Amino acid sequence: MEHNWKADELLPYRLGGLLYTPALNGGMARKIKERVYPCLTSVAFCLEDSIQDAALPLAEQTLVRTLEALAGTADLPLLFVRVRSPRHLERVHHLLGGLEELLTGYILPKFDLSNGGEYARLIKAFNESRTSAPLYIMPTLESGMIAEPGSRTSMLLRVKRILDSVRGCVLNVRVGGNDFCNLYGLRRSIHQSIYDIGVIRDILVDILQVFSADYVVSGPVWEYFGLDPAGPWAEGLRREVELDRLNGFIGKSAVHPAQLPIIFQGMQVSQEDYEDAQSILGWTADDYGVAKSAGGSRMNEVKCHAKWAGHICKLAQIYGVSPG
Repeated sequence: MEHNWKADELLPYRLGGLLYTPALNGGMARKIKERVYPCLTSVAFCLEDSIQDAALPLAEQTLVRTLEALAGTADLPLLFVRVRSPRHLERVHHLLGGLEELLTGYILPKFDLSNGGEYARLIKAFNESRTSAPLYIMPTLESGMIAEPGSRTSMLLRVKRILDSVRGCVLNVRVGGNDFCNLYGLRRSIHQSIYDIGVIRDILVDILQVFSADYVVSGPVWEYFGLDPAGPWAEGLRREVELDRLNGFIGKSAVHPAQLPIIFQGMQVSQEDYEDAQSILGWTADDYGVAKSAGGSRMNEVKCHAKWAGHICKLAQIYGVSPG
């Protein structure tokens, strides 16, 4: 039994590797149009940390020119703009005007109680005046307010209530692994994963516990890259993507196009997982709620594994089944 999901159900899964590029990058429009980068599924034009304050006006104008160059292009990747603050979001919204129709949405950095309510108010207002597809937001959890251990769970629950108030506009929840590392002066090596840093792992697990039941949550950036797809940087990325998937993250931020094929492959599902997921979602047994897997090596329970099966089938529909 094949499962064909509605477009809006698949959209949060389609981001794959979200490639961040400074909005000052004037050559990005050509590269997108000419499909220079394999496995490019989504792009974030960054106006925040990658842009010095004095260069912000130039970056905004470059962003306008980039979107103008992309207008009318078929089969664009999902496009996002990373802003700095609610006030900046409002300014960029007015600056882009009709070009905003090219965007899937905005990325909201350091989203917490200090700015979440205003961000929610703005995205509601933006969408009330739209007649086309919704304009989405992707809040990034990365601030010290989020990391604070004594109040973390209650803080995350309060942030979730803000997002729940605009749930139809929330495409994805993202995490800032490097920002959390910076709070403690930490950095993983090319041979380590983010999960080897205990204090950061605990923050990520708490975020997943609060959000992943209701939202797609994407994994933190891997900061190493290179030209050799078999090099240590690539092996480290493959290992971390595998751990991301195991822990509940779907998709990953990317800082270099060389990372994109590895992230894309990491989103593919195994043949056994796909067959089991299809079996669980198409369960026909009247009495039994358990059955052996397609490979005969594990037990499937329809009541316990239905949500997992939904994730697997959505990923398979977008990224395919791994040939290995």
